[in-house]
Amino acid sequence: MLTLNRLQSKTALLMALSVSAGSIAPLMTPAPSLAQTRFSDVSSSYWASQFIQQLSQRGVIAGFPDGTFRPEEPVTRAQFAAMINKAFSKSAQRQPINFNDVSSNYWAYGAIRQAYSIGFLSGYPGNVFRPNQNIPREQVLVSLANGLEYAPASNTESTLQYYNDSFNISGYARSPIAAATEREIVVNYPNVKFLNPTVTATRAQVAAFIYQALVSTNQVAAINSPYIVAQTTPPPITTVTIPQGTIIPIKYEQAEKILVTKEETAPLTLTTSQNVITQDGTVVIPAGSQVIGELRPAQGGSQFVAQRLVLTNGQEYNLSASSSVITKVETVRKGSNTGSIIRNTVLGAGAAAAVSAVTGDRAVATEEVLGGAGIGALIGLFFGKSSVDLIAIEPNTDLEMTINENLLISLQ
Repeated sequence: MLTLNRLQSKTALLMALSVSAGSIAPLMTPAPSLAQTRFSDVSSSYWASQFIQQLSQRGVIAGFPDGTFRPEEPVTRAQFAAMINKAFSKSAQRQPINFNDVSSNYWAYGAIRQAYSIGFLSGYPGNVFRPNQNIPREQVLVSLANGLEYAPASNTESTLQYYNDSFNISGYARSPIAAATEREIVVNYPNVKFLNPTVTATRAQVAAFIYQALVSTNQVAAINSPYIVAQTTPPPITTVTIPQGTIIPIKYEQAEKILVTKEETAPLTLTTSQNVITQDGTVVIPAGSQVIGELRPAQGGSQFVAQRLVLTNGQEYNLSASSSVITKVETVRKGSNTGSIIRNTVLGAGAAAAVSAVTGDRAVATEEVLGGAGIGALIGLFFGKSSVDLIAIEPNTDLEMTINENLLISLQ
């Protein structure tokens, strides 16, 4: 582990919802590892940004084709059924049924039947489901509490006294909401004391509720948010300053080498390899935290420039840090063995295009490059060249970075 000193010196209705608006808004992604986690209308300071980001990484929710998330839009019961099946894996508790208003060719038919069978959703009298109905917040919490089989451990009415508007909670919802409160599933923005039980739940609110339900089942790490209802007094939040000049040790497990051209910029995410701790042993940057940034041209070489630090608990900070400039060169010549060049190597888009053009091996164009960028349009830049010089980076040794300005980390 690295201490800061050492570093300095080195320098009745179990209704629920989904997460989108419209009849078939995007709720899930086909592969969580490729999921969009940044949305143009969800800033890092938005109250629910961490909940949204974490659920999108897990493939439980997704945004829209235009890059937005639309956090304030309402959620329908059908959308929630689709979402709940992505979030929770649970065996059937009862036989699925066919609701009169959900035809077999309805887009969420299977999701509704499954969510009903695992105990998260029920219908209305008359065997109807009302799939397009917007969901009030209290129905979302009832669904989660009942689906996870939570019951209040304390007196229901005493627990609900926490909310200034507890008188608005429907009779059927009081016990489940008390259980959800005890499990810290409830998230109230902007005022933690107001539940607003009958108000329609938004996509952002649903994301927060679902994420907290996952926290309660120990499936995800807790997020530090002042809007989570916790009946116990939380410990005080303290701030630790990581001083300018501190070294952050990193690792990169995807490859042993990175090749880029001298002119290209390529996105790159690194991982901290050791805990960064204070003199008294407090961990301020846990090993395994992510450092998100990019490789940039610099002084005839390439340099990693950090932009964000994401701790293992989901806390995110803007980070000003950079590595030394790497100027080591690897020359690729016509006739070179492509296999030996790209073995255990990740290439920037420009480097991949250069290798493909110079060696004549078009198969390189199908290799994965940093950031998933396409290289077809770049190959023409290197046609006719018999060799090309690429910057060769050994990430686990070359990309150790120095913090350029003091970094404040909140501890609880």
